[in-house]
Amino acid sequence: MSQETGATPGTATGTGRSAGPLDEVDRRILRELTADARLSIRTLSERVHVSRTNAYARVERLLRDGVITGFRAQVAPEPAGLGTSAYIALTIEQNTWREVSAELARVRYIAHAALLSGEHDVLALVRAPDNATLRDVVLDRVQSIAGVLSTRTWLVFEEFDGTLSPWA
Repeated sequence: MSQETGATPGTATGTGRSAGPLDEVDRRILRELTADARLSIRTLSERVHVSRTNAYARVERLLRDGVITGFRAQVAPEPAGLGTSAYIALTIEQNTWREVSAELARVRYIAHAALLSGEHDVLALVRAPDNATLRDVVLDRVQSIAGVLSTRTWLVFEEFDGTLSPWA
């Protein structure tokens, strides 16, 4: 199985057209791989009741079509030493998303960032070892990025992943 990576931050993903619709076997493959991306093709094929050749071809197609963007370990932040999490909302100058997102991608401890519509332009998830590091990320790194006009920070007290996602 190849292990392709996702798109570069701030760049368009794909050609503007959607991949073909997913059938039930594709959805079962996605459900199994999101539960355990380490599954062998043999085990995957047994679980979704298709041949190994069919399972391999489908996974390769899902990768090629950009439905699956990669395989990774899910790391629990607190046991890994990242006990402080926060969302930072950024207001940026108009038409600076590409530059701002490229800079955000280089800021250590930013786990995720998204361009939004609404009151704020960007939402970034920061996972830091402590409050002092979070302060440095926000005040020294993020606020110094050209194009960032203001930030607003919310500490995360508790979080969970949804159990009703389409792939759960």
